[in-house]
Amino acid sequence: MKERYSRGKETDIKVMTFNIHHGGTEPILDLKRIADIIKTSGADIIGLQEVDNHFSERSNFEDQAKWLANYLGMHYAYGANLNYDSIHEGEHRSQYGTAVLSKYPILSAENHLLTTIPYPENPTEQRGLLETVINVRGNHVHFYNTHLDDQRAEQRELQIKEIHDLVNQKEGTSIFVGDFNATPESSEILKMTAQYKDGFAELGQNNDFTFPADKPDSRIDYIFISEDVKICTGEVINTNVSDHLPITAELVLKKMTFNK
Repeated sequence: MKERYSRGKETDIKVMTFNIHHGGTEPILDLKRIADIIKTSGADIIGLQEVDNHFSERSNFEDQAKWLANYLGMHYAYGANLNYDSIHEGEHRSQYGTAVLSKYPILSAENHLLTTIPYPENPTEQRGLLETVINVRGNHVHFYNTHLDDQRAEQRELQIKEIHDLVNQKEGTSIFVGDFNATPESSEILKMTAQYKDGFAELGQNNDFTFPADKPDSRIDYIFISEDVKICTGEVINTNVSDHLPITAELVLKKMTFNK
């Protein structure tokens, strides 16, 4: 006879995804403005894209994930998708990628580099999937953050297949956030929604556009959730601190019974 066990009580959390454009919109690069948007939102777990780590003068060689985590009093994990030798010998490597901030402890973190097709023209930037496991009041949540290719649907479809291959090896609650660079009706996003719920679509908010920030006409930033997660509210935050608008979702980690 299979043993049945319960995960625990329902838990409310608020998550965010935010492409921060390495700290703002030029000529104003200001991490504090980014941090204040996050703080005001009340988000518990945040996925950030386009995050610099000692990258260049454009962001004053700042370790942006660490700075934001310290300012907000959060835990953090960083995934470097671009990883270059330092401009100055003996100093930190120049990195660019994604980050996760969390009010709750991050138990583990791993960045998975996704396959890059070697196109002879307009080559594709290296992309990745930052995988974290976060202890949310005793519930171990798989929280994933990604930033997919911005040029070719073919490349994005391959990246989403790889994401499925990685995630399907894991069990338990999954939340995906990120800049997917594709609209809801695209074949790439349909491949995501074949396995996971699109939070804003669940709420009937398919036209809550996120890009470009000044005159948004596309929804390309997403919060996807597994079946054991309920979405209660979704919001696009109107701000000019980046070229993308951040989005938040209030979620409930539902009590589930499993077979063992």
